[in-house]
Amino acid sequence: MERREFNKALGLSALGSSMLISCKDQEESTPAVQLDTGFQVTPELSERMYAKALEITKKKVRGGDSEPFFKEPFVDAAFSDNIFLWDSCFIACFAKYHMDELPVYQALDNFYDRIEDDGYICREYRKDGRPLWSKDHPVSINPPLLAFAETEIYAIKKDKDRLRYAYPILKKNFEFHVNRYQGEDKLFWGDTLGMGMDNIPRAPRNWTTEEGNGMTHHELGEMLGKMRGSTAEERLNTFIAEYVNTLQGVWNKQGRLVDFTAQMAMFAKQLMFIASEIGEENDLTQYESFHTEVKEALNQLCWNDEDAFYYDLGYGEQVKRKHIGMYWTLLGELIPEEKMDRFLAHLTNPDEFYRKIPLPALSASDPDYRGWGDYWLGGVWAPTSYMVLKGLTANGKHELAQDLAEKTYAAIAEVFEATDTFWENYAPDLISYGMPAKLDFCGWTGLVPIAIYNEYIKKQA
Repeated sequence: MERREFNKALGLSALGSSMLISCKDQEESTPAVQLDTGFQVTPELSERMYAKALEITKKKVRGGDSEPFFKEPFVDAAFSDNIFLWDSCFIACFAKYHMDELPVYQALDNFYDRIEDDGYICREYRKDGRPLWSKDHPVSINPPLLAFAETEIYAIKKDKDRLRYAYPILKKNFEFHVNRYQGEDKLFWGDTLGMGMDNIPRAPRNWTTEEGNGMTHHELGEMLGKMRGSTAEERLNTFIAEYVNTLQGVWNKQGRLVDFTAQMAMFAKQLMFIASEIGEENDLTQYESFHTEVKEALNQLCWNDEDAFYYDLGYGEQVKRKHIGMYWTLLGELIPEEKMDRFLAHLTNPDEFYRKIPLPALSASDPDYRGWGDYWLGGVWAPTSYMVLKGLTANGKHELAQDLAEKTYAAIAEVFEATDTFWENYAPDLISYGMPAKLDFCGWTGLVPIAIYNEYIKKQA
């Protein structure tokens, strides 16, 4: 990171902290949220954030005659002309509150419409409807969150016809993941980039292939940056071709991923719920058996009792990298009661996940942690923060969920007050956007001013 960027971040933090807002007109409907900096979030600021998030999201609705393929309007991440599964699922989790204004179902249907006979759905499609990635490599799939999105919407809309439509698609997609990515040990393997947390360190430190060190993901980025005179399409195609040969791109079958495994356990539970709602009781037993097997395997192979933490596996051994993805185990309903409190203690440890902005992607105890963000080497991301909050709530840990929600919300509010927008991610050790981070991102960051506000801030009045 360049010094000028670091100074810029410090300047933003100081600017944000100095913008104290009077609480004298505070409405009873929304309590003030206060950080250690003394910054206070008033109802007026919350309303401004909410309105701005909706404004940004509405501007990024696309689909229509100008589109080469996607002719129906849909809410989009607007990260590029492509559509992204992981982004779309989390957008649904806040857009669920505004279904009359935002075409949420179509955003999911764009992926359902592309499902292949074996249940495969690519994580990213080009604007002409073609999958970006080859099914032959696990980089082509994202965390299986379509059922998560559907059940989040259903909690608000209660549309059983929608569940009847989505269920056979979701069931087929579930079976695809089981058939292709579940190992004999019942755990799941996949690709780091495909699993959404792009540069999170999963392999053992200093791991190399038999052929040598290989190109790192970062080095590939530098190579693309030097392709002056090339088009964006040429750079993208080079990335697609070269990624699978990088050190990160060949780290997949050797490992087992706690987050992917937990997401599949969650998927099974969500399919059980949907099946029960629409009268497909004959399917319940297979999901329950699957969940039981996965829970047993994960706790036997990935739990480290000394550290009170779950770890990914590499070559059958635990890879001691603490990342936020381990907390998908909450929504996956995988944590035995006797392990719960010790596991959650990491979330309130200032030397790990309880930073100035809580819930960084990588624990601050990891040697690769970056306090300014550096994407998933420390960045605070709305989707994973929301996942932790929802998981805590689902397990009855309401006080901890409330504390983390309030601190996260207030920090993002402070950055909003300074920049008048939302960012792709945030810096854990600064009241700042992360570096790098895309601005005007709603995008999944709309989770904070809309979903977290509705579910944790507003309701505390």
